[in-house]
Amino acid sequence: MTTEFSEDLLAGLDDIDWARLDHAYGYADDVPGQIRQACGDGEARRKAWSMLFSNVFHQGSRYTASPYTVPFFARIAIAGRHPARSSALTMLKVLAIDWHDEYDLPGGIDTAAWRTVAAEFTPQREVAWYDEQIAVEADPEKRRGLQETRAYCAAGGTIDARASALVCYDAVRAELPSLLCLLEDPDSHIRTQAAYLLAWFPEEGALSVPGLLAQLDCETDPRAAATALVAAGLVGDHTLIERLRPWLVDSDPLVRWGAATALARLVTTVPGAVTGLRKDGLVPQIIEELTKAAESPALQSGAEFNDGNLRGYATRSLAPLVKPRCSHF
Repeated sequence: MTTEFSEDLLAGLDDIDWARLDHAYGYADDVPGQIRQACGDGEARRKAWSMLFSNVFHQGSRYTASPYTVPFFARIAIAGRHPARSSALTMLKVLAIDWHDEYDLPGGIDTAAWRTVAAEFTPQREVAWYDEQIAVEADPEKRRGLQETRAYCAAGGTIDARASALVCYDAVRAELPSLLCLLEDPDSHIRTQAAYLLAWFPEEGALSVPGLLAQLDCETDPRAAATALVAAGLVGDHTLIERLRPWLVDSDPLVRWGAATALARLVTTVPGAVTGLRKDGLVPQIIEELTKAAESPALQSGAEFNDGNLRGYATRSLAPLVKPRCSHF
């Protein structure tokens, strides 16, 4: 295993008190070694990524160690060895959003609702709740269990999955400015992954949309272009409608699907988007393109959205457009 570059990438890794943090299998003092191995080559690298995935994202759960890994994954994604970069972006994706695209499309992720729910389960609030329970619990065994969970919350953990996931989401969000450069990466797969990641941060739309549009203006890979289109539609607003419209007539069906998907979201879920659209035929054009996509056996995949089921995504995007309330377009 070659690791001569990794210490620069991973500066500060040993400054974290990993033994104080936990992952799925106990204390996280093994995480630094796994991150170092993940920067290397061959079987050791593959094994390290597998272990990291299982440790800090076990069956979708996040742990107190999970957000501390995010800055290192971001650096690896930007400047690591080629095989490790894609794995690092995958880790950033799952730590931030896990499988949100299975239930948050076509509208996109609702971070406001998520934050409202998570605010009820901060470590501070949970510590206070456990203090109340401990004070009145007479059973020694139950009291011991309450004290152990209280200690976990006092260390920054939370027993609510939505709250712990939000901590990781915000850790990835903090890295987005540095990750924007990946939209210009020579590797089209990296560009695609980066665009996909940006799609799930609507609060950062003002930051990411210009980068996504710049990518589209020079993108030659249909998969990357389609992903950037959908991402822009998910985090942008109605001012993007005319900007994205030209891709509805692109020669590639995957790109046309991406444009139609983005525009469908903008004209149905963004306030003000429908202004001026009643006579210009845009909505019928979107419906026509999405109908073709939903019925096309060839469009089985090509982008990560909706777990790669693009025909299903097209069907989901069509539903709000063909309701009676949209018949006036």
